[in-house]
Amino acid sequence: MTGPDPGRDLGPDSDPDLSREAAHRMAEAAQEWLDSLDADQRGAAVGPPPGADGTAEAERTRWFYTPTDHGGLTFHQQRPAQQRLVMRLVASGLSEAGYTTVATVLGLENVLDRTEGFSVNWGRERSRDPSMYYLRVFGDPGGPRPWGWRFGGHHVSLNNLVVDGRVAATTPCFLGADPAGSPLLGGAALRPLGTAEDMARELVRSLRPESAARAVLLPRAPNDIVAGNSPRIDDRVVKRAELWRPGPHLPDRAEHPATGLDGANRRALALTPAPRGVPGAELDSAQRELLRALLGTYLDRVPPGVSPLPRYDDPAALDAVHLAWAGSTAAGEPHYYRLQGPRLLVEWTNVHRGANHAHAVWRDPATDFGGDVLAAHHAAHHAR
Repeated sequence: MTGPDPGRDLGPDSDPDLSREAAHRMAEAAQEWLDSLDADQRGAAVGPPPGADGTAEAERTRWFYTPTDHGGLTFHQQRPAQQRLVMRLVASGLSEAGYTTVATVLGLENVLDRTEGFSVNWGRERSRDPSMYYLRVFGDPGGPRPWGWRFGGHHVSLNNLVVDGRVAATTPCFLGADPAGSPLLGGAALRPLGTAEDMARELVRSLRPESAARAVLLPRAPNDIVAGNSPRIDDRVVKRAELWRPGPHLPDRAEHPATGLDGANRRALALTPAPRGVPGAELDSAQRELLRALLGTYLDRVPPGVSPLPRYDDPAALDAVHLAWAGSTAAGEPHYYRLQGPRLLVEWTNVHRGANHAHAVWRDPATDFGGDVLAAHHAAHHAR
């Protein structure tokens, strides 16, 4: 009896050989890190294999992008040599530009601390802490069963799954930046995610008036991405409390919607199966080129051959990507946008700290955390 194709990964546009090479690099890096740990460290560092019982799988698919406990072993709990091995594993799942961006986001915790006057106090030794990032490996990187790893902390969440020796899922993939822009010497600016903001604004401002009226769903921006940290994408109100692991440091107004929207405003920005906004099919050639480049700022976070960006070389695939916007289109003003299509949801928001605090997430509604790939694997290998 034959089940669904267990080789399905990021799509027909991914390169099987490059996907296997990336999975091999991940497995080598993960195993070297695990081999360096003592028994106490391994207790926090290792989780059950993907697809385990309900409670274990719920923990694997529970993710955050706030400075909360993401689950795993922190840099604080490791020696410098082990910390280096952590970064080697992180690099194995990213392109060179993606790794540089992640490393920059980690370092921004020091910049944010200064921005806030070194004054934030959440009752722990250091609140804005570049060492409070967590790594956990799920399953056995050297074994035949599916395995995965998660790296996360404030403004970073990387979620990777390997099935049958190939990278099967790389989403949710979240990056943020606070401050989104910081001054550098010589009048330059550090903007780790700036291109993703500038391209989207250029695109929406280039639309014809009738298209712009459909693209801009709401004149005000939500306070956060609409899907929040939901394990599955659906039309559900995510509360602020859900963005943090339960504990003593929940945010104020924890039971309020994370987006700050309710009623008609919430409905205007709700995620729906049929995407809202303006489809790529209605864009001219220059706008389509800009849309594809904008997709690249998200999908090229991961290595070549794993990234699904080549999918959008097909005009029909680009036709189906919808651009939606909320808030002002003026630079420096609060705003939100999303790109939505088959197997794609990108969300961006830059609202807080005077529109100088960015959130940017890439998701694949069909295979976040690799759920459908795991189902296909089990059907193929465990069928009676």
